[in-house]
Amino acid sequence: MTTPRLDIRGASLLAAASLALWLFCPSLLQAAKPARQAPVVLLEAEQFASLGGWLPDQQFMDQMGSPYLLAHGLGEPVRDALTTARFPTAGQYRVWVRTRDWVAPWKAPGAPGRFQVLVDGQPLAATFGTEGAAWHWQDGGTVKVGREAKVALHDLTGFEGRCDAILFCRDPNFTPPNELAALTAFRRQALGLPEAPEDGGQYDLVVVGGGIAGTCAALSAARLGLKVALVQDRPVLGGNNSSEVRVWLGGGINLPPYPRIGDIVAELEPKVRAHVGTNNTAEIYEDDRRLEMVRSERNITLLLEQRVNAVEAVNGVLRAVVAQNVRNAKCARLSARWFADCTGDGTVGALAGADSDTSQTRHMGPSNLWNVRDTGQPEPFPACPWAVDLRDKPFPGRQLAKNPGGKDPLSKLGAWFWESGFDRDPISEVEWMRDLNLRAMYGAWDTLKNVDRLYPNHKLNWAAYIAGKRESRRLLGDIVLSGDDVRTNRVFPDACFPCTWSIDLHLPDPAYDKGHEGAEFISRASFGKYKTPYWAPYRTLYSRNITNLFMAGRDISVTHEALGAVRVMRTCGNMGEIVGMAASLCKQHDCNPRGVYERHLDELKRLMDRGVGKHASQTVP
Repeated sequence: MTTPRLDIRGASLLAAASLALWLFCPSLLQAAKPARQAPVVLLEAEQFASLGGWLPDQQFMDQMGSPYLLAHGLGEPVRDALTTARFPTAGQYRVWVRTRDWVAPWKAPGAPGRFQVLVDGQPLAATFGTEGAAWHWQDGGTVKVGREAKVALHDLTGFEGRCDAILFCRDPNFTPPNELAALTAFRRQALGLPEAPEDGGQYDLVVVGGGIAGTCAALSAARLGLKVALVQDRPVLGGNNSSEVRVWLGGGINLPPYPRIGDIVAELEPKVRAHVGTNNTAEIYEDDRRLEMVRSERNITLLLEQRVNAVEAVNGVLRAVVAQNVRNAKCARLSARWFADCTGDGTVGALAGADSDTSQTRHMGPSNLWNVRDTGQPEPFPACPWAVDLRDKPFPGRQLAKNPGGKDPLSKLGAWFWESGFDRDPISEVEWMRDLNLRAMYGAWDTLKNVDRLYPNHKLNWAAYIAGKRESRRLLGDIVLSGDDVRTNRVFPDACFPCTWSIDLHLPDPAYDKGHEGAEFISRASFGKYKTPYWAPYRTLYSRNITNLFMAGRDISVTHEALGAVRVMRTCGNMGEIVGMAASLCKQHDCNPRGVYERHLDELKRLMDRGVGKHASQTVP
């Protein structure tokens, strides 16, 4: 019997290492349990009964082991998160809090993410978030409790404080593990989680990632009769085009010779479109309507707040993925015949050992959009010595504000070109990138308010804390589409989704990079032209070495340059529609994605002619 492979390369190192032990080696896990001489009580922050104004952040759990709570108050302390801790015995406990000083990587002063832990209304002696560039357990001293205590996270600043977990231990000499594999095993034992994931069901197709690409793939396959699981690690669908990130849709749909490609994208399209500023509000992204649209499909099982961080693969064939609930840490095993990696980061493919392109040394980074508003009354803003220092430097919006005339300077604040991380690892260093974006925002607003003495009645209105990514890992298919293919209009027999966006690539803007070398946060776009629409090949939408893995979105088989033309969300949605169609042919003919190209391409084109939009779904078996 062949032992299933659990590949943890490139992503989810902590969770996958733990799950490898859970699934295949429980005896090793037992041996890995840290020795303890007295009971412990572990409170995971994301499991608090009331989160108050703190926000659950799952973006970096693959690197640091767990989601955490973020005090994203834009300079105003957020409401307390509250829960009740129950103890095996009353008495004295030593307290540890897993946190970090989030500006310490830049050696910045001030520790802006300060917070307190209150036990029965009384703060512990320590103030947290004040030390350490890396995630670690900060010593909270000792506290005396009864069999039950009220525990609160009390934010002191509103400037991105973060708490992963709180640990109470009877043994004053016990130090909790911080190394990732040991910490994961410790968490599992302390939380009483089962050694193996529960059965999450069996499906024809499991789609991982609920952005526009993944949602379209799930809807397309379900309307063609497949039993589909759609796994999304956030509480909403839409990815970058959701209320959490608020990036507008780009790219063309419903174009000849296949005018029905894009019908599902059109169904997901918000009625209102806003680019920047206070008009870019949460409700225009219609999160609830999209959720209802997916839930109304009888063939889709929607799994929200579930993050896939492990897989089972045998000899290049995926058998199952393991999804971890980001709120309660429980895991479920989802098995299927076919899978679609719509994560953007190529996470499923990386875990399964799919060939990928990681050669790009400079890449496009994430943005965190933000805006400000006029409240009609004085709005002071504190100095931020820990933010990016922009007192004597230009940034978009500052020059216009100091020399008004024509354009609204506020429209330049927090727009798409506030982008960072060009030279950083796009998988392992995304928290650094997001945090640099926030430091740049706070530095710019501090400068405008307190140095330039502008906008006395304005305040920060909204900022995305979920990073809007552009580029990370790309999985390789039978065709790796290049920029030259697009520019020369190379014709492929399996042309299946239209590209209309320019070859849009971003690098640091030299007008703003002086003094920020290696930590630039303003980009400049270059726009390569080609004849549109360009129809890209189906063979970019499946893995060349994981035989039953599709992909749709920005992780498909293209070069860095070609990514500039395919990465916008309507185009990614077109890909998803094609993946759903091809998956239906895989089931009909008992084949894998490559077989659709080799033997059933004409049938795929007939499906592309007909489409799977709402108007056509009634005729689909």
